Amino acid sequence: MKKLINSPDTVLADALVGIDAADHNVTVDFENRVIYRSETKADGKVAIVSGGGTGHEPLHGGFVGHGMLDAACAGAVFTSPTPDQMQAATKVVDRGAGVLHIVKNYTGDVMNFEMAAELAAAEAGIEVRSVVVNDDVAVKDSLFTAGRRGVGVTVLLEKIVGAAAEEGQDLDAVTALAEQVNSQGRSMGMALTSCTVPAAGKPTFDLPEDQMEIGVGIHGEPGRHREPLASAKEIAAQLVEPILSDLDFTGAPAIVMLNGMGGTPQIELYLMYGEVAALLEKAGITIARNLVGNYITSLDMAGCSVTVLKADDEILRLWDAPVQTAGLRWGR
Repeated sequence: MKKLINSPDTVLADALVGIDAADHNVTVDFENRVIYRSETKADGKVAIVSGGGTGHEPLHGGFVGHGMLDAACAGAVFTSPTPDQMQAATKVVDRGAGVLHIVKNYTGDVMNFEMAAELAAAEAGIEVRSVVVNDDVAVKDSLFTAGRRGVGVTVLLEKIVGAAAEEGQDLDAVTALAEQVNSQGRSMGMALTSCTVPAAGKPTFDLPEDQMEIGVGIHGEPGRHREPLASAKEIAAQLVEPILSDLDFTGAPAIVMLNGMGGTPQIELYLMYGEVAALLEKAGITIARNLVGNYITSLDMAGCSVTVLKADDEILRLWDAPVQTAGLRWGR
């Protein structure tokens, strides 16, 4: 294993020091391992909290700031944060209008966020709502979930819902919007290589040089099947077709994300986006906005995922609203 680390035991703690030094839009609570936006929201606005295991950067800490998250709770690599972390974050960011938790559908995350919401309500009287993101069409159940996994839609949801909260929409409206975005987005991913968790020191799974995993999860969970390596055009079809067969995206504008898993060069991501865009155009889908790059990763895994969100004028308006975070920044 070759990694730029001091010790497998201190990866998260050391990374938080670097985040605090690099990103002036955030402050870091090192004791609770929570990243907060430096510019506190005004009283009376809904706050947004998310989080999860590290190793998926820039998700979630890279999306803390104006127009997105108020706080992100950082768990150990591929490990859910604790209820205490989430409760601490919820209490700090509450501005009197309630807090929305954005939770990826993994068993530990769902359970711990539920406990944190109950504690925050019981001890501080904070009204907490939750939306569980479950957009992965690859498999119905996985090693870490009951139901579909939460993946790429998480990024788009945090941006859109973050904009709604920033402009002062109330908790009911923000929650309904989050549920709408989740219901209208689908994702599918693939891997060319495994990832290596620092504490393990070896690849999570074996994938021969001439094979690829279709439908892989962001923690290295198995996908739909393994097959011989194919061309970018063929891979794009294997990602797009399951998405389009699961939801009708015609008749509305779409936001499309071609996401890298952490170990794929940007030139290959652009190449893949070209193939995906051509397939969507052929299917009669109008791409109104797009992202191409690393937004929800799996450490050093080579591969990519496709996310398609069925949008409307209001969702596009919120997407275009100003945002200033380490991972997304425009309009301000």
